[in-house]
Amino acid sequence: MSVTVIGLGPMGTRMAEVFLEKGHDVTVWNRTASKAEPLVTKGATLAPTAAEALAANELVVLSQTHYQAMYDSLEGAEHALEGRVLVNLSSGSPDELREAARWAESHGARLLPGGIMVPVPGIGTPVAETYIAGPEDVLERHRATLSAITATSYVGADPGLAMLYYNAGFYLFVATMAAFMQATALVASAGVSPREYAAVAAPLVRSLGEDGPMGFVKSSAEQMETGDYPGAADTVLMEAVSVGHVVESARAAGIDTSVPEAVKALFDRAVDAGHRDEGLGAIYEVIRKPSA
Repeated sequence: MSVTVIGLGPMGTRMAEVFLEKGHDVTVWNRTASKAEPLVTKGATLAPTAAEALAANELVVLSQTHYQAMYDSLEGAEHALEGRVLVNLSSGSPDELREAARWAESHGARLLPGGIMVPVPGIGTPVAETYIAGPEDVLERHRATLSAITATSYVGADPGLAMLYYNAGFYLFVATMAAFMQATALVASAGVSPREYAAVAAPLVRSLGEDGPMGFVKSSAEQMETGDYPGAADTVLMEAVSVGHVVESARAAGIDTSVPEAVKALFDRAVDAGHRDEGLGAIYEVIRKPSA
């Protein structure tokens, strides 16, 4: 029930607040000590040094801008890492996370890198989820404590998987939102309001992840798993033609065409690569094996 939080930016501060709200003993440390004052008034203990923050608890949660911030924060306190579990929810590349795991182990600590999938207001709510990698037994020992701020989904022993899952999830988010805004701008050119179109778009996006004829996420995943892309009902060529119509419609509406043109180029490459008569899932082959 006790935890140390290092790094008191907006995310770290909110995590510390939620730990306190849910009855945990919280020790905090930040290079700018004044940022800890509001937390101290709520019951947190301010450690005078990073080493003392590490010594206070086995479980140490870090949420900083990048992984270099962890090294900067803990410089000179490496001796206090022995026996600690570092849950680092900062952003970085997969290789940075792998190197950080080796660094932690060289000082007698274990690293649980994570990619947290909610903004600051989502911390401690039912929608909060974090992809965690590293030693599974260590996660299981601390999963209950971490559940105060986020649910944790274990993705594997390779530390880099945490960031790969995070980047994949973030890309799904931004690409879907970009597509929604593109589609909204398209119908808005004919006087349809964004709220009107959102009522149509939301069920469509939701259906893609469900079972049934519109459940393309699951059906495509099955095809990508086997490498078999039946095109009896729908082919890459048909989709390429339709995407071309989207480009033409966007151009006629006077809105930006860069995103649909990029999608059209991807489908055209798939056609040129011999997938014209295969199903939509065959686009996966072009993405994962790009031509020179």
